Amino acid sequence: MHFTSEQRLDDGVLERGFTLGEIPGILWTPASASASAPVPLILLGHPPLGLHKMYSRLVARARQAAADGFAAATIELPGSGERPRWAAAEEARADLRRAMEAGGPVGEEIVDRLVLPLVDQAVPEWQTALDALLPLPEIGGPVGYSGGVISIGTRLAAVEPRVSAAVLFAGSLVPRVMFEEARQVTVPLHVLLQWDDEGNDRQAALDLFDAFGSKEKTLHANMGGHTGVPQFAGDAAARFFTRHLK
Repeated sequence: MHFTSEQRLDDGVLERGFTLGEIPGILWTPASASASAPVPLILLGHPPLGLHKMYSRLVARARQAAADGFAAATIELPGSGERPRWAAAEEARADLRRAMEAGGPVGEEIVDRLVLPLVDQAVPEWQTALDALLPLPEIGGPVGYSGGVISIGTRLAAVEPRVSAAVLFAGSLVPRVMFEEARQVTVPLHVLLQWDDEGNDRQAALDLFDAFGSKEKTLHANMGGHTGVPQFAGDAAARFFTRHLK
């Protein structure tokens, strides 16, 4: 890990940019974090729109995490931001747009081409990020995952034992294979679903929630579109992490 920038935000949160090879990322730590008082870590998932476009939302979530006593970190997803584009993913997005504009169902083959390569590469990269972040003296674990793409969060929660709890955002297409992987997830889950999310298959989100193998899982569904998550839903997610990571 190589730190590339550092600034102290107005609430005392320390924001540091870093790189892991070709992968850019950002780490936020509360002012209270130190080698003598290490804090748990929340990984901030996000859609593949690029860290620059997602920054305002990510830093708001990181500030909330810091206020609750957590460090937060995120990394650039494959094929987004300044990372090299994937021709296959661009073709799949074009096919998805055509299918949605035509008003017909989105075929499983398109969903698989769009999502599965992203999951296959992103999950090992998140694990590499954990390898670099957890040895930092101000971070002590445990680790939570918060956000989307929900298929990335599902696989990471299934295969990464260092993730102790997850808040998953239902708002992306779900390949069929992910339903079987969801049965392998056993950590506590808090799933956020926007009922009127125009880009989300609501029934698939409900079926995925049903498939999760966790003994403790909560579905928090609210009316509204993709970006309309109410504040009280975010507050409930914060309380979930307080219960399970502290």
